[in-house]
Amino acid sequence: MSGKPNIIVILADDMGSWALGCAGNDEIHTPNLDRLAAEGMRFDHFFCTSPVCSPARASILTGRMPSQHGVHDWICSGNVNRSELREEVQSQPIFADERTAIEYLAGQLTYSELLAEAGYACALSGKWHLGASAVPQKGFERWFSIARGGCSYMKPDMVENGEVTLMDGYVTDLITDRALDFLNEISQQDNPFYLSVHYTAPHSPWDRSEHPDSYVSMYEDCPFDSVPELPLHVNQITSAPHGEGERRKELLRGYYASVTAMDDGIGRIIARLEEQGLREQTLIIFTGDNGMNMGHHGIWGKGNGTFPLNMFDTSVKVPAIFSHPGVIPAGLVRSELVSQYDIFPTLLAYAGLSNPDPYPLPGRSFLSLLRGEEDDGHEDIVIYDEYGPVRMIRTQAWKYVHRYPYGPHELYDLQNDPNEDVNRIDDAACESVLKDLRRRLGEWFGKYTDPSKDGRIAPVTGNGQLAPLGVGITEGSAFK
Repeated sequence: MSGKPNIIVILADDMGSWALGCAGNDEIHTPNLDRLAAEGMRFDHFFCTSPVCSPARASILTGRMPSQHGVHDWICSGNVNRSELREEVQSQPIFADERTAIEYLAGQLTYSELLAEAGYACALSGKWHLGASAVPQKGFERWFSIARGGCSYMKPDMVENGEVTLMDGYVTDLITDRALDFLNEISQQDNPFYLSVHYTAPHSPWDRSEHPDSYVSMYEDCPFDSVPELPLHVNQITSAPHGEGERRKELLRGYYASVTAMDDGIGRIIARLEEQGLREQTLIIFTGDNGMNMGHHGIWGKGNGTFPLNMFDTSVKVPAIFSHPGVIPAGLVRSELVSQYDIFPTLLAYAGLSNPDPYPLPGRSFLSLLRGEEDDGHEDIVIYDEYGPVRMIRTQAWKYVHRYPYGPHELYDLQNDPNEDVNRIDDAACESVLKDLRRRLGEWFGKYTDPSKDGRIAPVTGNGQLAPLGVGITEGSAFK
């Protein structure tokens, strides 16, 4: 075993930062994640780079923001070569938008590639959703993935050994089982390992038939006071599951049940590490791709739960737990602002690696925070987000949301209005703050944006991305 740490990254799908017991939710059952937080460090102001899955996942892996890597919406085409699917799979309506497999991150360096070059054995179990899902990419040797993005929990479309099949079984358990298989294999090697465990939970569907009754029944009598029950937001999209009264509770039961099922799977992974004597040699990271509203602000969904797309904290904040016994101090909660684009430099620093790519990246390592050290520089960190033509700048005190080209724009005083209820955009008393935030927003995106992948001119509506931006592809033809 080398001196480099093993690394496991567990990524949830559509999990709000509020959906954890250790974050103060006393209705949801997450004992293993709560234990992981107690034995490690939790960040309560950790932000996605875009409040939808594929762009956020691309940013985690590359360290680039969407206007650098060019993934601006969830990928609805390019996941598989439809003509190569078996007939019974090809005929499924879920593959209607598929044509030819596309590697959306082709030519863009990822931290998993750098880990592999440094001798790490790399494995992926679960959701990929960055194109060409049937082909192992970016340094991964072992590969068990979802054919598209979302899927049925009980009849998921999975990729194994390059073939897409509709499997019988609860997808959360399938992902955990294969992760444990990979862990058994790679832990026998002399070199360190990197394991990505990408659950589809707690993404919809939330129907009772999609989840084991043992988990749903845990919430049969739950009042769900941990989630606000508000009138439907005026901009709520109709395609997202939503409801009032008993329908609301049915959806929340499914959501909470899927989180608890995932938590059980995480408990099995931790137990296996302990059985193998590897827990003290392994960094475990748990986080999410984007936030989620389950009635918050009257919204059901994430950034594309409304149109125009939204940037509420419940859409852009994600859970984040880092645990490595003996290295990361136990039981600490950090309030510094941290973003997904900081993960790339942090993981490289944690593994003692450097980034050979001169491409300018927006993030910075927060390794000092993980060590329990004070980092004065992080007190001034500003978070930037984007979803197509919608951009956000957020400080500890203020948030400004700018929608190109015409608005509407939003300004929130987070110190006096943490729930973002009062839009101060037209308040003359905030004019100097607004002017400063607009300047900083423009300067930051001007510094890092690749003009060929600029989200401001991409007609992103939240309905999906069909092709990469770039040579031969117009912005209009790349989106639904």
